[in-house]
Amino acid sequence: MAILRSDEIRGMSRDELVEKLKELRAELARARATAAAGGSLENPAQIKGLKHAIARILTIMKEKQMGGA
Repeated sequence: MAILRSDEIRGMSRDELVEKLKELRAELARARATAAAGGSLENPAQIKGLKHAIARILTIMKEKQMGGA
């Protein structure tokens, strides 16, 4: 997972944002399932990073919807 910066997200179209959001949510589900099954994650901070990236995308989508950006 690459770190998504706000300016990169703002440059994406709505369709790209929706696709990226689906991708990140699927990756988060896999990481949570691995952790819950007792497996070791390659990077324990991965779950936190995924949650932050999802929140960034949702925030910017909401801003665009409200006409802020």
